[in-house]
Parts: sequence; structure tokens; C-alpha cells
Amino acid sequence: MAIATEQAALDLIREKVEAGERLGFDDGLTLMESDDVLQIGELADTARRLRGGTDDVYFVQNLYLNQTNVCRVKCKFCAFARTQKQEGAYTFTAEELVEDALRQRELTGFTEIHMVGGESPHVAFAYYVEIVRQLKEAMPDVHLKLFTASEIHHMTRLSGLSHEEVLRELRDAGLGSLPGGGAEIFAGRVRRLIAPGKEHPDFWFHTHRAAHGLGIPTHCTMLYGHVETYEERVDHLLRLRELQDETGGFLAFIPLAFHPENTVFERRGWTQSAGTDDLKVIAVSRLLLDNIPHVKAYWIMMGMPLAAVALHFGANDVQGTVVREAIFHAAGARTETEQKIEELVRYVRGAGRTPVQRDTLYNEVRRWS
Repeated sequence: MAIATEQAALDLIREKVEAGERLGFDDGLTLMESDDVLQIGELADTARRLRGGTDDVYFVQNLYLNQTNVCRVKCKFCAFARTQKQEGAYTFTAEELVEDALRQRELTGFTEIHMVGGESPHVAFAYYVEIVRQLKEAMPDVHLKLFTASEIHHMTRLSGLSHEEVLRELRDAGLGSLPGGGAEIFAGRVRRLIAPGKEHPDFWFHTHRAAHGLGIPTHCTMLYGHVETYEERVDHLLRLRELQDETGGFLAFIPLAFHPENTVFERRGWTQSAGTDDLKVIAVSRLLLDNIPHVKAYWIMMGMPLAAVALHFGANDVQGTVVREAIFHAAGARTETEQKIEELVRYVRGAGRTPVQRDTLYNEVRRWS
């Protein structure tokens, strides 16, 4: 009887999707609670195509940098952060970051720098502006996707400026877009448990809304697989959808599976999410986020084989070459820290899709037939 009831609910959701109707909270909860991952994946792929999706799968050639791992916040899910006096703590100067990036560019020819880091209390706002300015002057044709909303909020505390003023200064120095980190799960209950020292989630929304108003596109994320409920996952996704309705400023959504290794959660018995849950989250995200065009299968946290499967569960982007990712690997990710273009192309083709190299703003750079 329960199986028949669940199937009837999924049939109603299918009718909505095929009719172009928007799904609601109860629909999202039904999808999250269902164990029929294959049917949900097929439905997500159907929704992607009905909304104009093609066989194109995107990736970018990018370099990951971390300006510092010194952080004032003690997030319980983080294995990356250090205090100033801890072994392994670092803070790079703008000159060191530029030198490193230029050396890497000779090897890979990336078109994007993705840089995030800790919220160090030992630097000034001018430190961040100078990083942006020097990177842009050294590589004017490289898109700078830098700093999470939490880091932007930290800069307001360092400078006494508003979020809009901080973003305007960074934009004028060369900032191109914001990554989506710092969102975690928006539910207050969850944030009190996993990141009690972090700012209220309203600041995440305020930062992204302000960025969109200044013409700065951004990305959005959800960190799942820790203490959140299905209800809190669905609420998170719908709040992202609401802001996208308002501003249209999100380029892509990236679901991020929690990695517990080297964190307090590992000592409490947490394990990494199952691949089926990763696929379901991608599929439900595609179904609920009907106004965000791109959903990424982040191979760093799920591996390329599963990311290729996710291309049939609503994803249409596999992120990029991701040279030297550090944050998820600090928490135990065992994937490679870099993918060659040839490997990305091979996996995308193997999934029956068309590989398309893009820039950050989804302009086509190269296409493989």
C-alpha cells in the first residue's frame, strides 16, 4: 500500500513537470523521501530537457587558490582551517599568489581562478583588494571568481564598510563573480550545530542580492549529509529559488556532499554520503530549481565516474579541471586534485553527452563533436 501511495505521489509530480508547473515544498519532500532514485533521476533529466536543456555538458579550465587557511570561525565540518599559531597555517601575499598563478598558467592556460580561504582576523580589507588588483593586472583575460559570502561579510567587519561598498571596491579592482560557498544549510537549527560561530544565513542572501544588484553574477551551494533533515534540504533549495526569482543572478547550483574525515563528525561516527544519495540530491535540485540553468556534478567530492552518471540525473556541468583543490581533500576526499581536459571529455562522451569547454559565464570556448 505504501509503495502504491508513493508511486501515486511521484506520478502527480511527473504530471506537474510535464505540464511545466512549479513544484512545491511537499513535492520536494516526497522526492527526498523516495527510494526510487532511478525514477527520480529520469524525471530530473526529463525536466532538464523540457526546460530547454540539450546534450551539452560544460566544464571550465580553472585554477584553485587559497589565500589563507587562518580562520576566526571554528566550523565543526571544516578540516581546512587553522589558527595563526597552528602548524601548517599560512597567509600568502598578493605577490606570492600572482607568482604562483602565472607559473601554473604556463602549464594549463586556465581561464578562471577560483579562490576562497579562511576568515583571518590578522589581515585588513586592503589585503583582499590588493590580491584582486594584482591578479587582474597580471592576467587581465582571466575571470576572477573569488571569496564566499562569508568572506565578504568578514571584510565588512574588517573595514566598517557595507556589503555593497565592499563588493563595489572588489568589482572595481577586477572581481568577476562570487562562488557559492558559505551557504551550508540555511536552517538555524543546523547552523547552530555545525557552525555556531558563523554569521546568520540572512547575510549570505544579503551578500548575493547585493552582488546581483551590482552586476556581479554568483553561484549557490548546499552542503548536505551531516545533521540536516530532508525538510531542511528542501527549504534550502526553495530559498535559493526565491532569490533567483527576484534577481536572476545565479549562474549555477552546486550540491556539495559532506566529507567527515578529520572533523569532529568523524569521531562521532559520521560517514560519507552514499552515491545514491548524491544522485538523488542532484536530481531533486534540478527538479526544484527550475530557474537556475546549470546544476553541477562536482567531481572533486563524488569522483568522475559518479559525476558522469549524474549527467543522467539532471546535471549538465562537471565543474572543471580544478587544479589543486585543497578544502575537500583536507576533509578526506580521495579523488584526484586535478582532471585533464582529455579525461573530462572522455567521461562526458562516455555518458553519451557532448563536451563543451566554457568560460565562467558559460560562453563557449571549445566544443567536441
